[in-house]
Amino acid sequence: MINESGFEVIRIVTASDEMPPEKIALIARRFAEHLHIAGYTIQQETDRSLLGGYVIYAQGTKYDYSFAGQLSRIGRHLKTDRDDAAPDFDDKEDKGAVAEIHRSLAEALKDFDESPSMLFENDELWEGEDKAQEEKREKLLDDFAQASQVEQVGQVMSVSDGVAMVSGLENCVASELIMFSEASYGIAMNLETDRVGVVLLGECKDVVEGVMCHRTGRTVSVPVGRGLLGRVVDPLGNPIDGKGIIRSTDKRPIEYPAPTIIERSPICEPLQTGITAIDAMTPIGRGQRELIIGDRQTGKTAIAIDTIINQRGKNVLCVYVAIGQKMANIVQVAKTLEQHNALEYTVIVASSASQPAALQYIAPYAGCAIAEGFMYDDHDDVLIVYDDLSKHAQAYRAISLLLRRPPGREAYPGDVFYLHSRLLERSAKLSDALGGGSLTALPIIETLSGDISAYIPTNVISITDGQIYLESELFFSGQRPAINVGLSVSRVGGAAQTKAMKKVAGPLRISLAQAREMAAFAQFGSDLDVNTQKQLKRGVILNEILKQEQFSALQMDEQVVMLYLATNEKLTFLDKEDAKEYVNEFLQRLSVLHPDIMKKIMDTRVLDDDVKKEIDEIEAEYHMLYVAEHKQYQHEA
Repeated sequence: MINESGFEVIRIVTASDEMPPEKIALIARRFAEHLHIAGYTIQQETDRSLLGGYVIYAQGTKYDYSFAGQLSRIGRHLKTDRDDAAPDFDDKEDKGAVAEIHRSLAEALKDFDESPSMLFENDELWEGEDKAQEEKREKLLDDFAQASQVEQVGQVMSVSDGVAMVSGLENCVASELIMFSEASYGIAMNLETDRVGVVLLGECKDVVEGVMCHRTGRTVSVPVGRGLLGRVVDPLGNPIDGKGIIRSTDKRPIEYPAPTIIERSPICEPLQTGITAIDAMTPIGRGQRELIIGDRQTGKTAIAIDTIINQRGKNVLCVYVAIGQKMANIVQVAKTLEQHNALEYTVIVASSASQPAALQYIAPYAGCAIAEGFMYDDHDDVLIVYDDLSKHAQAYRAISLLLRRPPGREAYPGDVFYLHSRLLERSAKLSDALGGGSLTALPIIETLSGDISAYIPTNVISITDGQIYLESELFFSGQRPAINVGLSVSRVGGAAQTKAMKKVAGPLRISLAQAREMAAFAQFGSDLDVNTQKQLKRGVILNEILKQEQFSALQMDEQVVMLYLATNEKLTFLDKEDAKEYVNEFLQRLSVLHPDIMKKIMDTRVLDDDVKKEIDEIEAEYHMLYVAEHKQYQHEA
């Protein structure tokens, strides 16, 4: 710390006020000579909790040579070795663990040496030195300066709205974890010339003006591993579901570089959502980033939850990250997943709207780190849902404005694009050399009045590999899921589809587009020719069979058969209200009476001519039965 006169301040905190001033001056002088400090002033304080010895603060570093500091270091030695040797304590006859603790205690006590301290305190040791003594003294001083009790520290200048301005910490790096106490931490966000802006994680009520803090030399990390499956955790990895502690020894930093081009492989395997409109027209591949975008209350979260539920039995682990949601909604999601036996392969990272903006900011990165643990370490396929990144950007904007960063477009800081790009770029399909795991991302963005040209929507659209656009008008008209076929796209496309699905889904988008164009044209005319009426009828039937209730996912073979019937004019004889019922009953009949057909489609993933012929014959038979039953019903009515 430098005072107003430009001199370095050497602060010496002693355990009692009995140390004479000349001894304090001697310690400061020797210390300044060793650190090559030209001009300095001395600030002396007393702290009886040190028990003995003293602590020196200089150049943003804390040199702790007190009894309390040494005892704390011994305690850390003992705790570390006790944790490592904990399983050995189950056998009382095994004395290896106890011997290890004794060895550790001896090692810690060996460091409890007063010789470096004496070098600062005793002026006689500095007189009449020869070259060997001087080298020995310099080595002792270096050992003292590099000992484990040396910490780089800073002092809190001000605290407001979850942001602490800290002086000192000259060597602090961006995104480093700063420790204020055993329970209070923050992230260094602003690195300025004379201070560091630290965003506090949590309430941190003990962080007030004047409190000391120190660097940890690491970034925020979260526990990873299969022990998290079925659990609800906060963005720091602490369980909040009341099911006890999470037994996990591995940790990963929340910020991690994205895989390079060489470390990736092409996306070629589909990730089935169970929603026909998506799997047919905007397919999602394992390792892809597909944006789900739309106004509030249009079914965005419902699509994500359905996709998670549909991964049961498909060897895909899931991570659901709730950002800025109501806690009641998060609890409902957990309950829904548990009811459908999906929570057992899912991790929920919850950052509710009531939590500080800092926790909402790190939540998606924490969820991504947990997912990467499954991908890199266990070589699993992982699906992660970010619900939603609009609130994530708002939390980051709040933090940035509190840090006095200059606002840009829509008051967002200039680096908000990098905020999401470095997160979504971590999704990938890894090469075989790295185990071949994948991380598929489904980010969710909420729009206002359908405005997809706003700042954050356009940012995330440009980062992702396609988007599923949900429209309010379609939703309220009963078309659910309310997918706008024209604005929804997948840039992976057919590479993420099976051959059977690609074959039947090819004409689907064109037929829907033609029907929509004809419907707009038909509004202005009353007399329509036969072909136009046929196209309109086809569009109505297609829209009807693409309607799908929530939690009613369809498997790939069922989707293929349904689309085959719809795109080959086999449903146009039906009324709009009967189309869905007809298809569902036919699928049920096919799976019960002819399961070999469905199994062949599922196993080969191909719809060949022989299978088509069999389906046509079964459909013709069912068609006759349906028409006969329908006529009988009308006659009785």
